[in-house]
Amino acid sequence: MTAQREWFEKDYYATLGVQKEASAKDVTKAYRKLARKLHPDANPGDDTAESRFKEVSAAYDVLGDEDRRAEYDQVRTRGPMPGGGGFGGGGFPGAGGFDMGDLFGGMFGSRGHGGQQGRRGDDLETRLTLSFVEAVNGVTTTIHLVSDAACSTCSGSGARPGTRPTTCEGCGGRGVRAEDQGPFSFSRPCDSCGGRGRRIEDPCANCRGSGIERRPREVRVRIPAGVEDEQRIRLKGRGGPGRGGPDGDLFVVVAVEPHRRFGRRGLNLTVVVPISFPEAVMGAEIPVPTLEDDSVTLKVPAGTRSGQTFRVRKRGVQAGRGTGDLLVTVEVHVPTDPTSAEREAIEALGEASSGSPRDRLAD
Repeated sequence: MTAQREWFEKDYYATLGVQKEASAKDVTKAYRKLARKLHPDANPGDDTAESRFKEVSAAYDVLGDEDRRAEYDQVRTRGPMPGGGGFGGGGFPGAGGFDMGDLFGGMFGSRGHGGQQGRRGDDLETRLTLSFVEAVNGVTTTIHLVSDAACSTCSGSGARPGTRPTTCEGCGGRGVRAEDQGPFSFSRPCDSCGGRGRRIEDPCANCRGSGIERRPREVRVRIPAGVEDEQRIRLKGRGGPGRGGPDGDLFVVVAVEPHRRFGRRGLNLTVVVPISFPEAVMGAEIPVPTLEDDSVTLKVPAGTRSGQTFRVRKRGVQAGRGTGDLLVTVEVHVPTDPTSAEREAIEALGEASSGSPRDRLAD
């Protein structure tokens, strides 16, 4: 099935549960939610979840890319051709039962036809776990994966080392044969060479002529500062090997480990700092830890309540789109087992207090 025919038959918006008018941000949000729910690591042995995960990933591969989404929308809005044949053929007057996908595939630039264009490699996806600090600061790391790659014996040619593929005589190396169907002239993949434009007389013993083998490989990737949990990073051309066409892309889904002390809201970092009851009542200057292993001084005003949040500017995540702040939430420490001296001081404070804070409930 050509890419355009598959697009016409599948509603990727429904797959992700979004409207056609959804913004790029909403599309990404819907994908992350479904990917987290359906990922095979979270559903070991569940073939249904794995299948749905692949469907969701395929949908986001298209809708998550602005250019491919525009092309997809164009294909979807053209609709079936008059006569009911649509892209599958069979109902177009004079079509004679040929596959309309062959005709429209050429009009839309389908990858599936034209031997010189070849077949694009598959897109791959892998998960990368980062520490909280690595995600905030960015990191260059190595991803280890097992996937299809160009055969190491024949360098992807498919022919035994020392030999070369020969030009297909059936199509003259074009990979396609021109055919006339009524008023139309279109191209079909060459039957002799399978659309490759070349034939392998003496195949490589390692890959048996496919030019591809499955093996471990390493990919260096630079993760930008400020990457978020479940964010998807596209490495163009680092996916599966193409067969006469471009290599596919590798999508890296980032999983960020939680920090024992800090949290995150976009570019802002969050931290909870305990303060004593006297500090809350009288006010104080307290040290606040930062992610850089130093501290800043925060002035807590008198009468501060537990749960109150203060902002330390420019001490958050530094990313290409700006620098966030450090949001400090104070938590008033209440002794659960006060000493005798503490108890006497608290009792004295209670006696010196004017009225009860609950008096206002009677109003």
